[in-house]
Amino acid sequence: MLKITTKTFQELTTKELYELLQLRSEVFVVEQDCVYQDLDGKDEKALHVIGKKDNNIVAYTRVFKPGDYFKEASIGRVVVSKDKRQHKYGYDIMEASMKAVKDNFNETTIKLSAQTYLKKFYNNLGFKEIGEEYLEDGIPHVAMIRKL
Repeated sequence: MLKITTKTFQELTTKELYELLQLRSEVFVVEQDCVYQDLDGKDEKALHVIGKKDNNIVAYTRVFKPGDYFKEASIGRVVVSKDKRQHKYGYDIMEASMKAVKDNFNETTIKLSAQTYLKKFYNNLGFKEIGEEYLEDGIPHVAMIRKL
């Protein structure tokens, strides 16, 4: 069972911050071979949804209120450790993230910028594509939206 908590930037422990940045780098920079500026100055505004297994961070997202990233509330940096993906933790962390949007911001519309190859995953969670595919950091993405 994944233990999921939601924290502000200020509530993160140094160890949690290190682990979540390590996981983001491990997947988005190393595994996807994508050189990009992960530390974009937005982490301080975000709520951090952290999934732990055996006291290690294995799944993560960051959540924004409307206006802090997109006009709508948003979820980003959705990541699951490669060796844990078979457990479907992506669905658990996304469900918790959507609940965090509703509980913390009282919002029912969520936008995200999805890597195109993950469209089906986000469709399964109720997100629909809007607009054309585009490149973000050299990787094909599509904007998606969901009304809760």
